[in-house]
Amino acid sequence: MRVHKLPAVSRNDVVLSKATMTQLDTHIFDFVECREELKRLGHSGRKGILLHGHPGTGKTHVVHYIVANLPEHTTVLVTAEQMLDMEEYFTLARVLQPCIMVIEDVDLVGRSREDISGQKAETRLNRLLNEMDGLGEDSDILIIMTTNRVNSLEGALAARSGRVDVVLEIPLPDDDCRERLIERYGHALNFQGEALAEAVARSKGGSAAYLKERVRRLAQRSIMGGVSPLVSREDVEVVFSGPEVVLNSLKRQEETVRKHIIEQDDEDDSGCC
Repeated sequence: MRVHKLPAVSRNDVVLSKATMTQLDTHIFDFVECREELKRLGHSGRKGILLHGHPGTGKTHVVHYIVANLPEHTTVLVTAEQMLDMEEYFTLARVLQPCIMVIEDVDLVGRSREDISGQKAETRLNRLLNEMDGLGEDSDILIIMTTNRVNSLEGALAARSGRVDVVLEIPLPDDDCRERLIERYGHALNFQGEALAEAVARSKGGSAAYLKERVRRLAQRSIMGGVSPLVSREDVEVVFSGPEVVLNSLKRQEETVRKHIIEQDDEDDSGCC
């Protein structure tokens, strides 16, 4: 177990559509504000939220934003290698409530039973479901889960209220969000003429992570060309190739990691209780 210092993320640091921000407000911040009155009226104080979307869309950044803006809550972060100790982390969350419990890449433990090939993996899934069911209605606990593969999740987890109450997509950025992201990442650059509009048009389908890397390449190109901080339309045309190249690369990396974890589950079955 480690203590993490999470970054301070303000609302201005989050570049999402107005509709997505409204959902975050309604289902998280407004819920917490109303929690005590909701419990007085006989409703549960716990809530399960699933954040999903393509790799690189900023799900972890959104989690940091939520955590930073609920400072009265203690945050318990559960990563892939810690999922075997699920009971301990739920116990800790109960002790530290009000608490935010973050389970990143929940599909590593919560994938569909049809995709589970080992006893260890199914045991881990059952532990998660049992622990979520064991939270009292008066618990002041938010469980925030993230995944790149929402369709691979076990239905008993993703489609059952009381475990996951809200499913929120963190989508690929639209035109407006891409423009805002490029301006944010390139705040020290000077986009000439139609360079910014060209970057927005050429980056359609790209994630926030893709945009951040491409803006860095623009900065590097301007430095190497001796014209920093100027960025021309020609620079954009050279640097911005199809976003599908980056997205496919991220997906391949993700699949490699998941394959390794699944193979470990199968190999370790003999030692599972």
